Amino acid sequence: MKISPLTPEIKGPLLIEIEPFKDKRGFFTERFNLAKFKEAGLTAEFVQDNHSMSQPQVLRGIHLQFDPPQEKLIWVASGKIFDVIVDCRPSSPTAFKVASIILDSNTISQLLWIPTGFAHGFCVLDDKPAHVIYKMTSFYNPHGETGLLWNDPDLKINWPIKNPILSARDQNLLKVKDFRERFFK
Repeated sequence: MKISPLTPEIKGPLLIEIEPFKDKRGFFTERFNLAKFKEAGLTAEFVQDNHSMSQPQVLRGIHLQFDPPQEKLIWVASGKIFDVIVDCRPSSPTAFKVASIILDSNTISQLLWIPTGFAHGFCVLDDKPAHVIYKMTSFYNPHGETGLLWNDPDLKINWPIKNPILSARDQNLLKVKDFRERFFK
């Protein structure tokens, strides 16, 4: 297992690369091994697994659960996504900085670690659905979540799709200005 910062500018998010065993039948890999994660300094205790399937042109996010705080380990089981994280930690020198990565099920060795205090979103890049798997460190709480508006110009996200399909909730998330007023007191 190789663990490296997703971006050198933002501390916390990690790209985890695992070694699959491949032969003519296909491949086998360990996506999660508690002992190896602890050895690498990741002490998360996962309590919930989620699986989302998103159609082409769908954009999900940018979501953040703050109560209780939540860490995520994600990977793409099928399809291809443009994945975005935003630093929403009040004391962070990189607050509201964005990092992105393309995650593709054809690159079976990549997992993304999203620590507490980061909002997360993605859009589907292929002409087929994407299946995204999440391991979560706390249970979902609809009353303890918020998010950032996907197209807020303050975030300067260069989404690779221009007219995404969004949920009603995702169309009404907070702008950075409103998020600061509500959570950075």
